[in-house]
Amino acid sequence: MIALTIGLAVFVGIALGLLGGGGSILTVPLLAYVAGMDAKQAIATSLLVVGATSAIGAISHARAGRVQWRTGLIFGAAGMAGAYAGGILARYIPGTVLLIGFAVMMIATAIAMLRGRRNAETSEGEHRLPIPKIIAEGLVVGLVTGLVGAGGGFLVVPALALLGGLPMPLAVGTSLIVIAMKSFAGLAGYLTSVHINWTLALAVTTAAVLGALIGSRLTALINPDALRKTFGWFVLAMSSVILAQEIHPAVGITAAALTATAAGLHLACTRKNICPLRRLTPGRREPAATGQPATHTTS
Repeated sequence: MIALTIGLAVFVGIALGLLGGGGSILTVPLLAYVAGMDAKQAIATSLLVVGATSAIGAISHARAGRVQWRTGLIFGAAGMAGAYAGGILARYIPGTVLLIGFAVMMIATAIAMLRGRRNAETSEGEHRLPIPKIIAEGLVVGLVTGLVGAGGGFLVVPALALLGGLPMPLAVGTSLIVIAMKSFAGLAGYLTSVHINWTLALAVTTAAVLGALIGSRLTALINPDALRKTFGWFVLAMSSVILAQEIHPAVGITAAALTATAAGLHLACTRKNICPLRRLTPGRREPAATGQPATHTTS
């Protein structure tokens, strides 16, 4: 099982390298259900994995000038405070409740990945997020990170791109700085009450970092939009497994059936000119009712 865990950690890292985030959402289920860790050990270890892989990814972005240090450091500092508090607060919350919360985070992450990211067209300096708002959002996102072990990139990137007005490449690079800072702070909070297997944790972290480096080299070979959507459906399916394990099999089966139905409808709608499910994807709108026949364009 240890060999399988390390092998799957490489896959998680590849997903991180390809998508610039999102792969960490699989780390907790991997550690809990494959490596056999209890919920709090799995979350604490995942924070180490997420922090290390994000830090490695941030280095390449920083070298390319895709990090806004002012916003990243302020957001990250607030996120560290929230994550540390979340890590300490987690000692008073049952592991089952934390895993159910993590499943909810997986569902939210999957929806965000299926919706996609809007490109911010503003320049770096045109809109500057006010410091109080940066701190408030950092505290909230950090608290979530500390509690359930998710890096929160799907929350940080939209905050930086849509509210902060950063172009997407800058938002992604800056978010990695934030994620690394608050993941390590959340880990510090957990270590006040949780002991982790450092040998296994470092092995999984090394495998994930290696996968991230591989994934970053594969980005030119794979359609990132198609990969992101496929990964989103996979994360939704994984969330149903956790719900089945932690609540009741019927809940997991219902969630899996809903996921399969939604995926089927989405696939069917890609072959239609008019479909309500296209509202899930920003930038793809139905033709306006102008009385003229709609034209079909291909991308």
